[in-house]
Amino acid sequence: MRPELPHQADDGAAHRTAGAAGIYLEVQRSPAFQEVRRRYRRFAFPATLAFLLWYLAYVIAATAAPGLMARPVAGAVNVAMIAGLAQFLTTFLLTWAYARHARLRRDRAALELRWDTQEMTRGAGQW
Repeated sequence: MRPELPHQADDGAAHRTAGAAGIYLEVQRSPAFQEVRRRYRRFAFPATLAFLLWYLAYVIAATAAPGLMARPVAGAVNVAMIAGLAQFLTTFLLTWAYARHARLRRDRAALELRWDTQEMTRGAGQW
């Protein structure tokens, strides 16, 4: 999907008067940029909330239910150790999911925006 930027087909006359700041504001207001931001927010906000809730649940369980957390699972390994290790696993899984989401949903559109913005800025003689 090719991003749609206002005045993309212009000869650059409007950009020469606006300067680089005007071009960046124009790109920021464009539907293509808003779509990239929307895709980012739709992943980042729920993922951050889920991870923070999971971490908070671990901290609350460690302070409010020490008996549960001290319960042995296998030998010297208890529930707290498994939950703590699960925190690390969750961090790695979330990092992988974020990178995958960015690669599949945002990187191409963001790169196209970048190239278009650079072309518009060069056309304005500001790059």
